[in-house]
Amino acid sequence: MRWSDQGVEVDDGALPGLGKAGLVRSVQTPEFEGVTFHEVLAKSALNRVPDAANLPFRFTVNTFRGCTHACRYCFARPTHEYLDLDAGQDFDSQVVVKLNVAAVLRKELRRRSWSRETVALGTNTDPYQRAEGRYRLMPGVISALAESATPFSILTKGTLLRRDLPLLRQAARKVPVSIAISLAMHDAELQKSLEPGTPSPRARLELIRAIADAGFAPHVMVAPVIPYLSDSTSHLDDLLSALADAGAAGVTAFPMHLRGSTKPWFMEWLAEHHPALVRRYRGLYGRGAYVTPEYSAWLRDRMRPLVQQYGLAGAQGLRGSATPAEPVARPELQQTLTLF
Repeated sequence: MRWSDQGVEVDDGALPGLGKAGLVRSVQTPEFEGVTFHEVLAKSALNRVPDAANLPFRFTVNTFRGCTHACRYCFARPTHEYLDLDAGQDFDSQVVVKLNVAAVLRKELRRRSWSRETVALGTNTDPYQRAEGRYRLMPGVISALAESATPFSILTKGTLLRRDLPLLRQAARKVPVSIAISLAMHDAELQKSLEPGTPSPRARLELIRAIADAGFAPHVMVAPVIPYLSDSTSHLDDLLSALADAGAAGVTAFPMHLRGSTKPWFMEWLAEHHPALVRRYRGLYGRGAYVTPEYSAWLRDRMRPLVQQYGLAGAQGLRGSATPAEPVARPELQQTLTLF
């Protein structure tokens, strides 16, 4: 069934936020049951990160808003509220697609004022979520960055990145390229419950191996670590062992944070699947978004010997590159980042 035949009119009164986002049409397809894609024409592609965020990059590009990975803990969920959509089910099923992102990016990168700073991809929603297989936005974005001599980094859980490895190798001959994979859970059952739309841990380990075989030094975000569910020594030991075996060059780990409307969405899941932990979580997070400093220190002490044991303290980038790109990070790291 052709997607071009699936256009439907959108009532601006029902989705006023999307009207402001430059909505072209909304489409559905049997391939993505229960998901609506809202195709928009973006006015800009480069997003400047506020200086107060204290991150190792100042510019990002996001090809999508919303994500079918459906991670219960995703920090980006509250951003859907700017579109008058909810941060729960809507975030998972109402996905905004920036059809012209590559063309707009090329125009912005040609500005005389552009200083070719590192651009981070995957800092909000995943650029290699399943819809990328249909829309193919990333090849244009990668090419635009490489041709403008702009270094970039990618963070993803999506195995679709494997498709673009030849293009990324070509780009890395022109600019520093960093690739990071997010894999926080080695327990497939827990992963499927918390991240139902993501590739399995095994599939992501195979992706890490493919990235390493392509000549890159893949970094892994062991994040977020889920308190009392994925923070045991045995779980972390199994995970880091598997990462080292797959060819990971280094890891970054930090505990889960629950900001804004993400918190009740996650706590609803916790009450259903692990009700005995609800009281402990209330003590750990209180009324805020972050774990206690004591827990962060405890996790750091637990991780450090494992990271050293498996030799995962290395920097990311292209093997042999004299100027690796800045480390990949997400906005929540400003308070909870633990680098090893």
